[in-house]
Amino acid sequence: MSVVGIIPARYGSTRLPGKPLAIIGDKPMIQHVYERAAKAPALDSVLVATDDRRVEQVVRCFGGTVVMTSKRHRSGSDRLAEVARKLKADWLVNIQGDLPFIEPETISRAVLPLRRDRSIPMGTVCSPIYDEKEWRDPNIVKVVKDAEGFAIYFSRALIPYPRNGTGQAPARGGKNRIWGFRHLGLYVYRRDFLLKFADLRPTLLEQTESLEQLRALYYGYRIRVADVDERSVEVDTPADLNRANRYLMGLKGSHGRSKN
Repeated sequence: MSVVGIIPARYGSTRLPGKPLAIIGDKPMIQHVYERAAKAPALDSVLVATDDRRVEQVVRCFGGTVVMTSKRHRSGSDRLAEVARKLKADWLVNIQGDLPFIEPETISRAVLPLRRDRSIPMGTVCSPIYDEKEWRDPNIVKVVKDAEGFAIYFSRALIPYPRNGTGQAPARGGKNRIWGFRHLGLYVYRRDFLLKFADLRPTLLEQTESLEQLRALYYGYRIRVADVDERSVEVDTPADLNRANRYLMGLKGSHGRSKN
């Protein structure tokens, strides 16, 4: 049973043009994502799916695998489906190209529930939100789950809404409050479901929130949400890019101190 990680990389981002090639440290962002994904034990292979020759050239230069796709896709999942039609993999993992520091273990945690239960069509991950500003930020997608770990709803708004207070509970083993749960841009699809999902008509619900995963929930498909404790850095704007560079400098500094 094979698992392929696919990184959709669209050059024409509106908020950060040429986003996949934005430099973080001394590497383009797409290289950071690719190298981290390649370390995930759950993946048998990794490739980049792009619509731009500049991205293709950069990926080939650092030794990555890349395939060209149509420029007409509405979403990363549609781009993924084009590639999936040419693959024989059992599962496809959509790894967002704007997560330069994603942990390899996070990817593996997302895949595990689907490998254990082949009836699950789709999976993703969430992590606790410890910062109130992040909790209130509409650019950060929140998720609530049922007792079995399946998504009830995703939203840019506060869910569940704290009518009688703020936040949910103190973090286990610490004093930090968990304000909510952040959805990370990582999806695992059973191949047959991905092809079906790409053919489903977009819904008003997903268009309202600008969240394509709501299409799956609307049509009655369950999404398994695995828990991880990753404070991810997503890069969507020039300000995010600056934050990512500062984060990388902090990582290098901490590694240097740990050796002394």
